[in-house]
Amino acid sequence: MTDHQWNEWVQFREEYRKLCLDWNKLSPELFPLQKKLAGTDYSVETSIVFNKAYDEVTKEDEINLIIIGDNPGKDEQLSKNNRYFVGKSGIMAENFFKKHPELNMDFRKKTIIMNKTPVHTAKTKQLKILAEEGGQKICNLIEESQLKCAELTARLHMGMGPDTQLWLVGHSELKKGGVFLGYKNQLRASYGNSSMWDNVYLLNHFSMGRFSVDLKNFREENPSVPIAEALRQIGLRHKKEVYGE
Repeated sequence: MTDHQWNEWVQFREEYRKLCLDWNKLSPELFPLQKKLAGTDYSVETSIVFNKAYDEVTKEDEINLIIIGDNPGKDEQLSKNNRYFVGKSGIMAENFFKKHPELNMDFRKKTIIMNKTPVHTAKTKQLKILAEEGGQKICNLIEESQLKCAELTARLHMGMGPDTQLWLVGHSELKKGGVFLGYKNQLRASYGNSSMWDNVYLLNHFSMGRFSVDLKNFREENPSVPIAEALRQIGLRHKKEVYGE
């Protein structure tokens, strides 16, 4: 990273760390609800998940992609992990990039992974239940965390410069009535008139193979299009579906 990129990264990381620490003060109220939603499937260990992988990023790293997932799930919230995209979806994403070295996007070394909120639930849709049953404080937390994550992520992306893409994966909950509507609107507002908005792409989530299926279908219809361009076109198509631009 250049000096400018490194400074932007450190500022992002430390602001986000502080926010997670502040939000974590609501853990005593979050834990019972999160455990109830998890049932007996697994043990809830972390309510607000800060990505420990951020502390392993060095100035020598070349970052060319920011990936935005939904929120930390079962594997991400485990104390031994506390990292984003380490469950089944993360493994599928990692394997995808290994299979396509021509993209020059090492999933663990050249990619910053973020979420739309650090609040854990077993399933993304359960954030709505958490907000409904948690009272005004929890409802505000889920909303505020989305707005701040969108703002910080947009600022980081713009600070990284025009060679860096941002992939917003999993866009069904960005649409009308979705749990991430606040994130969607704040993200767009945070870019303002910046040309970096053109480097934002919306893609299907890696979970359940939806990302790969989307790409496979596109390439069957457009076999001569290189994979990088195929992803760009898919990302722009979904972006228009959600943002209308």
